Amino acid sequence: MIFPPKSVHPKGELKELSKKCSTTSLEVDTFEGKIHVEWEPGASVTPMGQLPFFIQFLKTGCRFEPWVEDCPLTYKSNNAPEKVNVIGSLFLSILSGHKRYAHIGTLTGDGVNPKLLGMTRVVSDDSARRGLLK
Repeated sequence: MIFPPKSVHPKGELKELSKKCSTTSLEVDTFEGKIHVEWEPGASVTPMGQLPFFIQFLKTGCRFEPWVEDCPLTYKSNNAPEKVNVIGSLFLSILSGHKRYAHIGTLTGDGVNPKLLGMTRVVSDDSARRGLLK
């Protein structure tokens, strides 16, 4: 018995596009570990919303850790901030579009992105300024 061939590519365009959004989460590898990112169609857009994907690029491409290790910044005090915190705070500030040291203070309330970069805290604007002077 011979069957007629099945159409692999339907003719014409779809009558109605699917309005459903995929709710699957994407796995992103960061310095804090693997996280799952989900898209929320009704949420407002934030400037730092795509940062986990950029952090994954930095980690998988071995870009951030060598940059921090090769930085000649050294401290002798026990109370001094860690090198990754100083460089990471400046990095996040630049990515946020800040043009002044004082604007680094707006990042102190962000509890997510600094941890994704492997930082323990965001440093003050004075610590960042002193770090660049060394």
